[in-house]
Amino acid sequence: MQPYAIQVKYSIVAKINADTDDESIDLSEMGEAIYGNPDLETTGALVDAHGEESMQNPEELGTYFEGDILIPMRFREDTRNGLLALSTRWPGGVVPYEIKGTFTPQELDNIHHAFNEYHTKTCIRFKKRTVERDYISIVNGKSGCWSSIGRLGGRQEVNLQSPNCLRTYGTPIHELMHALGFLHEQNRYERDDYVKVLSENVKPGMMANFEKSSARTHSAFGIGYDYASVMHYSNTSFSKNGKPTLQVLRNHPDARQLGQRRGFSPSDIRKINLMYKCKI
Repeated sequence: MQPYAIQVKYSIVAKINADTDDESIDLSEMGEAIYGNPDLETTGALVDAHGEESMQNPEELGTYFEGDILIPMRFREDTRNGLLALSTRWPGGVVPYEIKGTFTPQELDNIHHAFNEYHTKTCIRFKKRTVERDYISIVNGKSGCWSSIGRLGGRQEVNLQSPNCLRTYGTPIHELMHALGFLHEQNRYERDDYVKVLSENVKPGMMANFEKSSARTHSAFGIGYDYASVMHYSNTSFSKNGKPTLQVLRNHPDARQLGQRRGFSPSDIRKINLMYKCKI
């Protein structure tokens, strides 16, 4: 077993050995910052006030780790030493789900459109839960747009606050990619070769959201940095004054798509298919 792996009471972390090591997702660098409770006050109010004309995406407004990554405290309490170091992938790329929120027909259409994007372009399959123990529960509490990373074990929520987390199907795609095990593009270890963080424009206390991951914890499966990724934040994310917090450093045609939420980029699709060994 790897030294950073943690034993847990239920099935939050799979046993790491030669056969299962590539099914694990290392969350150890995130530390205690990934734990918390849904924020019904600050984040909920910010997302409620989010206008369609905003340059930011609603998932960039949260008080959570990197804005929209949250592992609820009950998972911390399930660990024996208080630190969740790993999550796992969904076996066979099948993600059982339930929809528990009170969504409008249009919002439900956007959720199902997001599912269909996965079904059409990857081998991931979202299927209605019957008796499966591990599953996602899609809700719309007044706590913003957020998800955990990977499969934690048991019921885990993906929160899509109505209406602003569901104005397009790009935000559901983004949060579901987190649930599959993917992190943000702008936090890749080689990020500084592609974008510069303009710290003078970042809200006080929010610079931690721009910390880089190590190559060990942020595998891109050999796919290069992707300005057009649905997992990349916009150039004004966490801005205190409306000015850019991310400056593109390369003259690349995809740079103008920074923070897009129209759907997958070609590289997003390749990464999903590589992580889940899709044969399509």
